[in-house]
Amino acid sequence: MDFETPLRSLLSPLGLNLYDVELERGTLNVVVNKEGGVDLESLTKANRVISEWLDENDPIPGRFTLDVSSPGLERRLRSPEHFASALGEVVTLRETREGEATRRLEGTLLEASDTTVSIHDEQLGRVVVPLSSIERARTVFRWGGEAKPSPSRAKTSSSTSKKG
Repeated sequence: MDFETPLRSLLSPLGLNLYDVELERGTLNVVVNKEGGVDLESLTKANRVISEWLDENDPIPGRFTLDVSSPGLERRLRSPEHFASALGEVVTLRETREGEATRRLEGTLLEASDTTVSIHDEQLGRVVVPLSSIERARTVFRWGGEAKPSPSRAKTSSSTSKKG
């Protein structure tokens, strides 16, 4: 069943966007996002609204668990929209290649279309990968960026004291 359309209309009044939805091993994983990030109150409201809708409509046979979360610092990339939203970010992906070993690539995401992504891999340079060959992908979070100089190193000259 397509959960995306009803979930989008449930989340929109809460100021949330549906990032991803997947029914996997008895758990309905709903990932929501919003500009500036998702707080606990937003997740609680989304969980309540989705749970009520699921109870009323009963779209999933049998028992399951609802899990509503934010994408986190390292977001899974599964759809062309996910890749398009990550342009310019560092990503890692596993590419399956017929007759060859699976290849792990990491680098800056340069382009994303409905069928391919292009990244600048740190070892291989520019690589174009068909979406159909991507086993899994995610953004990569790196703490801090460039190190700032410590206050003791920031001084360009040492100070001297004069005796008078």
